[in-house]
Amino acid sequence: MQYRAPRWLPGGHAQTIWPALFSRQHDGPPPRWTRERWDTPDGDFIDVDFLADAPAGAPLLVLFHGLEGDRTSHSSVAFASAARARGWAMALPHFRGCSGELNRAPRAYHSGDYEEVGWILQRLRERHGAPLRVAGVSLGGNALLRWAEEAGHSASAVAHAVCSICSPIDLAAAGAAIDRGFNKAVYARRFLRTMIPKALRKLQQHPGLFDGERLKRVNTIYEFDNLFTAPLHGFKNTEDYWTRAAAKPHLHRIRIPALVLNARNDPFVPGHSLPHAAEVGTHVTLWQPGHGGHVGFPAGTLPGHLLTMPEQVCDWLGRHA
Repeated sequence: MQYRAPRWLPGGHAQTIWPALFSRQHDGPPPRWTRERWDTPDGDFIDVDFLADAPAGAPLLVLFHGLEGDRTSHSSVAFASAARARGWAMALPHFRGCSGELNRAPRAYHSGDYEEVGWILQRLRERHGAPLRVAGVSLGGNALLRWAEEAGHSASAVAHAVCSICSPIDLAAAGAAIDRGFNKAVYARRFLRTMIPKALRKLQQHPGLFDGERLKRVNTIYEFDNLFTAPLHGFKNTEDYWTRAAAKPHLHRIRIPALVLNARNDPFVPGHSLPHAAEVGTHVTLWQPGHGGHVGFPAGTLPGHLLTMPEQVCDWLGRHA
């Protein structure tokens, strides 16, 4: 990736926080969406948003959002702007509970949710009539890579290429990093501010699902995953979840073009945990620029814009279609 951070915004924290709050997210008017609700095989639902007014027969970009993300996330808007500029269609599936309405089942979503990703992609592939171009941001990118790893050669019938963006593919390293110091005070607290209330609402739906009083005292991602995410999704504990859900150990199993993009100054995806070329298969391309923060990559003059990274990712996906 050809990326250099602007001189007015140095450091991984600044390149993470400022773009999410202040940088321009799109060219032209804000993207408009239409929504569909899909019933899941287990009696639940997900909501899928489609970029409005896309040309008939256009290539379809699918974007999986990150932890507690949705269509209003800065990365979602920036990718929608990049897709629209290319004349592409775009679908943004919301993980369960992230579309503004609590899902029904006694579960939520997690970093290794590759079966859900596969079900969504298969439906979109059948609807679209051609293989897809697929990207995933942070948590969504790890889940997407896990799908590609598990699907192996069969993935090519569904997707031309996949890309993960700032994904915690070594979940244990990322989990340890986000629960320390400034990261814990800022990023972990921000995520838990929405995750805990949603989990407590889930407990109201399904009494006895977990210990609500303990959950109210949680102040780390590790504790939240140990009490809520892991047991609700079939893992023994946080360690089991972070080990089995991580994409990094299985990158050599991918059999379609896959781009793994991580800034080396990402505050909570440590540079030392990122894969080396010798650890991945021939289908995997690693982009590891020195700067960009976590899903930041601001460019231009103050206050900056967020289009450089989505444009380069879309270019890469387009070349491999």
